Amino acid sequence: MKVDRWSSDLDEITNSFKQAFGTLSIDELNWKPNASIWSVAQIIHHIIVVNESYYPIMEQIRNNTFYVPRFGQIGFINRFFGKLILNSVQPTQKRKVKTFPIWEPELSAIRSDILKQFEKHQAELKQVVSSSNDLIVKNTVISSPANRMIVYKLETAFDIMVAHEKRHFKQAQEINNIRPTKS
Repeated sequence: MKVDRWSSDLDEITNSFKQAFGTLSIDELNWKPNASIWSVAQIIHHIIVVNESYYPIMEQIRNNTFYVPRFGQIGFINRFFGKLILNSVQPTQKRKVKTFPIWEPELSAIRSDILKQFEKHQAELKQVVSSSNDLIVKNTVISSPANRMIVYKLETAFDIMVAHEKRHFKQAQEINNIRPTKS
């Protein structure tokens, strides 16, 4: 079942973040090579913000108050958008993609417990995923939290979230690798 795969992927990503960045100080987590590049802490915060932006949609679906635009019910349209977004967030994608304003991380220094927040968030996300199996079976279509006109299946949304986390783990590693070390 896909729900199990997403759950194990989320566990793996969580452990990767903890192992790679768990020993960094708050200053090291917030270090940026320049003003236009996010710190490791901002990357982690961004992941949390993106994933949690889907929670109100899930709640609306459960309350039967979520409205998908009519064209979202057309299979080739939601498959097109789903594939487009999923391809854009793959860890192997070289091209940088500017995020939507609603998903920008905090600009100030991120709190020192960001990894604990991330770990808690990942556990919550796993719960959301595992409780969504019935919606996946029904081929539920959602719209992006950033733009109601971008529609895709809920199943694809979970694929997007996992790929997005993997992409940003790679980005955080790159930032950490260029961070000056204390001598």
